[in-house]
Amino acid sequence: MSKAMKKTVSAWALAGASVLAIATGAIAADRPSELAPLGDPPIPADNPQTPEKIELGKMLFFDPRLSGNGAMPCSACHLPDAGWDFPDKISLGYPGTVHWRNSQTVINSAYYGNLFWAGSSKSLEAQAKSAATGAVAGNGEADMMESRLAFIPEYRERFKDVFGTEYPRLSHAWMAIAAFERTLVQTDTPFDNYMRGDDAALDDAQKRGLDLFTGKAGCSQCHSGALLSNQKYYNLGVPAYDGWEDDELAQITFRYELYAKGSTEEMYRTYKDDPGAYFRAKDKNHLGKFRVPSLRYTMYTAPYMHNGMIETLEDVVEFYNQGGGENQFAETKSELIKPLGLDDAEKADLVAFLESLSGERIVMEEPELPDYDVLPAASN
Repeated sequence: MSKAMKKTVSAWALAGASVLAIATGAIAADRPSELAPLGDPPIPADNPQTPEKIELGKMLFFDPRLSGNGAMPCSACHLPDAGWDFPDKISLGYPGTVHWRNSQTVINSAYYGNLFWAGSSKSLEAQAKSAATGAVAGNGEADMMESRLAFIPEYRERFKDVFGTEYPRLSHAWMAIAAFERTLVQTDTPFDNYMRGDDAALDDAQKRGLDLFTGKAGCSQCHSGALLSNQKYYNLGVPAYDGWEDDELAQITFRYELYAKGSTEEMYRTYKDDPGAYFRAKDKNHLGKFRVPSLRYTMYTAPYMHNGMIETLEDVVEFYNQGGGENQFAETKSELIKPLGLDDAEKADLVAFLESLSGERIVMEEPELPDYDVLPAASN
């Protein structure tokens, strides 16, 4: 690997570390030092929060006009009633296509250094743009989407009020959506309250599960800090998405993604599984690796893993208890993944603890969206 490439990979791998430190709240003295309650989300200096921007971002998050066909809002793949993700193995695809990875919840996404399973976006602003324009997601064209916003008088007023422009700019739309997503956080789970000193916030089973999490089960080796993710990338041996065996459209999507993201001819012809983080630096040491997801809000976000191949939290614990699985990229499987030897009672306690990482379900009504109208006469 060249020095320039090594520098790129290093910067990419370290991108989340500083964010993790910012997200840490106050911790009681007798709690596990490798974990922490979640504090306020980091706010980028170039996109400060304002009530008007957040409200505009909320409207845009639910507005299908920010897509190719005018029918695929952000909320199509991040359903509030379904954990703010999509309740299937693979996310909803643009009409006529299917997606190829599991939809992640946007709850607490404000704390990640890099977004998406393979860390391809470095900010919520970039993630919003990528999702709205991705071929098997929103599939939107920039000029079309920006033109649609210009024909909506209320948006013209709101964008001018928030950003000072005569007409809406798409870059500002992504900033507003990111501002709204930074309000979708949960910092008062039973786990958070326990870590702040409330001994009664966890029941006995959850406390035993916490001991396993930081001890015998070794979960905190990767699921650490306030976000319960070290934001690094590992191959756990998760089996390939089974839809690629018999779903013709999914097979086409898989081949398309391999081609579009820059596979070699050999990879395109022979690979049967998702190369994951390999695409960030075209480094085969990262084949099959995906970012450690936060375990927060997971009570509502089944199925699990980058391709939804594990159905329940009980199945997740059993997967780890057996030492992970097997996939095409055995040479990169993490050495941290080993059989745990947990008995049934320990597995139940671990699941109980995982459930303490979710608070009440976060729901909200969709906003009323403004209508189109003709442009002012002077602009025609």
